[in-house]
Amino acid sequence: MFKGLMPVTRALLLTCIAVFLLQQVAAEPLLVYGALWPLNGGPDFPPFQPWQLVSYAFLHGGFPHLAFNMLGLYMFGSEIERLLGTRRFLTYYFVCVVGAAVAQLAVTFLGAGGAGPTVGASGGIMGVLLAFALAYPQRKIIFLLLPIPMPAWLFVTLYGLAELFLGVTGTLSGVAHFAHLGGMAAGFLLITYWRARRT
Repeated sequence: MFKGLMPVTRALLLTCIAVFLLQQVAAEPLLVYGALWPLNGGPDFPPFQPWQLVSYAFLHGGFPHLAFNMLGLYMFGSEIERLLGTRRFLTYYFVCVVGAAVAQLAVTFLGAGGAGPTVGASGGIMGVLLAFALAYPQRKIIFLLLPIPMPAWLFVTLYGLAELFLGVTGTLSGVAHFAHLGGMAAGFLLITYWRARRT
């Protein structure tokens, strides 16, 4: 299953799975120290720490959360890693992760998001998905919940608009919609920067 994967994609998958297994025996300390906690969480929450901008992306809130994110990484990660190269893909992924964290911290600081911790690799995965759509806009994608093939550019556009709508309306509270958008935005800015440097 993992043999055909590129090295960074494989390492991310295995690390997330390993951390999830560790969560089953040490959930509380991992959540306290590794989750992304709001800047203005107050005395009832652990304080924000700089490493949480990255560590939160290796924690997940249950098996479905992990499975959905790892499926996205499995499907799109290696292809984008081949396209960008291993070192640049590693940079890209973590820029998206940090961008997602910054967006989530901003909305919680402004009172627009939940006050609890944020976990999950979704911001990084959304960045990878955006890169796939930019590189292969006409490639067909089938979403599990809506099994209708559609071009990658359309799928990612609709996904982004849905995240924006859900975030603004507060629908599906408990899901970090603005973090997902932050991961996409960070990825878009980095790709734009790299493209500008080539011209």
